[in-house]
Amino acid sequence: MPEGDSVYQTARRLDAALSGAELEVADLRWPSLATVDLTGDTTLEVVSRGKHILHRLSSGRTLHSHLTMEGRWRLRRRDEGQRRNDPSVRAVLATRTAVAVGIRLGTLDLVATHDEDSLVGHLGPDLLGPAWDADTAVTNLASHPDTPVAAALLDQRNLAGLGTVYVAETLFLQRLSPWTPVRDITPERLAGTVARAHTLLNANKDTYARTITGSRVEGQQDYVHGRSGLPCRRCGTTVEVAPLDGTERVVFYCRTCQHGPFPPVTAQRPLGASPRGPETRRAYRTGR
Repeated sequence: MPEGDSVYQTARRLDAALSGAELEVADLRWPSLATVDLTGDTTLEVVSRGKHILHRLSSGRTLHSHLTMEGRWRLRRRDEGQRRNDPSVRAVLATRTAVAVGIRLGTLDLVATHDEDSLVGHLGPDLLGPAWDADTAVTNLASHPDTPVAAALLDQRNLAGLGTVYVAETLFLQRLSPWTPVRDITPERLAGTVARAHTLLNANKDTYARTITGSRVEGQQDYVHGRSGLPCRRCGTTVEVAPLDGTERVVFYCRTCQHGPFPPVTAQRPLGASPRGPETRRAYRTGR
């Protein structure tokens, strides 16, 4: 799922292409919006809020989209061709010069702009928003003392914008097990965790080549995310992956570098490795 930095970049591209221009085409291929006509409306701005995109119009309406796992907005020039019957397309918005195509969008809504909170009002402080409030984010997290810290960070009601990549990388750098209950983290360390997440997300909001390690070489951008079965970059222990209780998410971690409770040890092989390949045998030998 795209995380806050990717959604921020998407909203910024849409804003640059559409803001101030009149919509000449507005084809909303969404059951509840199929008869809505936005042609003639003008885009005021497109902004992100956590993982949500808010497309504000001069008519006082907002087109809201959420990308979920596979969605994206693709921009092209008006004179470029397109596949008109592509079933993955959920929206087509065109000005005189640009076309924005919403593909596999998870959500598409149209509300009065003054009612946006009915869609995004539940969100905690936006890590990349102009009103980012670290103290409120920490307070929100602390109000769930029994929740594992990874699950609390992923809960968009506490703070908005983090996904599994940034949660795994933040907790690795903070040396915290993803399963550490929030109550076991001191206020100072919890504040430091929020600050770290904000720093990482903010550092990547202006680049498409996301990096946590500082390297932009393919395969070297992350410390633990996506690296199960491979040696930890810090200590050499095999990086592991496991599901978070009560969620459909998984999280990557190093049980040597990170401290706190962990699930039982299981053999891990590199993602994409053959079960009988040499990579797997190496990973099993080094597993803990």
